[in-house]
Amino acid sequence: MSSFVTPILLRTRDVLRGEPWTIVTRKPYQALSFYLTLIVILGSSYGAVMGTYAGFGGDRIWQIIYSAVKVPLLLTVTFVVALPSFFVLNTLLGLRQDWSRVLAALTASQATLTILLFSLAPLTAVFYASVANYKMAVLFNGVMFAVASFGTQRILRKHYVMLIHSNARHRLLLQFWLVIYIFVGVQMGWVLRPFVGDPGSPTQFFRQGAWSNAYVEVAAMVWGVIVGR
Repeated sequence: MSSFVTPILLRTRDVLRGEPWTIVTRKPYQALSFYLTLIVILGSSYGAVMGTYAGFGGDRIWQIIYSAVKVPLLLTVTFVVALPSFFVLNTLLGLRQDWSRVLAALTASQATLTILLFSLAPLTAVFYASVANYKMAVLFNGVMFAVASFGTQRILRKHYVMLIHSNARHRLLLQFWLVIYIFVGVQMGWVLRPFVGDPGSPTQFFRQGAWSNAYVEVAAMVWGVIVGR
């Protein structure tokens, strides 16, 4: 058992430290399956906790299942949507030869995000037990994603050290990636809602009006919490 668990823990540690072990070994694609496994398992775990706000009885168990599916789906779809334009930009700037290492670094950042979210899951559970306000629960999860995203950006920069050292244009491209990923991620999170599950609404995978503007709606929600509506 230890022979199976130990390599996983060591690689997870390397991901959190930002150690580009896949780049050093020159086998970046070898790590992709490991990263994807972390995204699915740990992302689903945090999603399941997100879905417990409305309880466990009756059909509410489906919200837990839906949320467990949606978190890795959110991360994967956001990644896939943002990736083509980033690939084209890397190619246009003459960095196509580094793409395998870029892809490994970006995928590692996705794995990092799920690791951090998983570590924050107990805080979410405690918050749910302490606050009986659906909008506050939604905003709290938004804060948890923001905290995890901030930590992920720091780790991604470490994974990019060798790339930037080889060509300074990678520094500019890294900034572009962060902007486009956040932009797409916020909108996709809005489309895939509900993640938390409103106790006053029926359990459903998608909500009506999914394709409304996420930024306008979130601003209105924050303002509603501030003024107490």
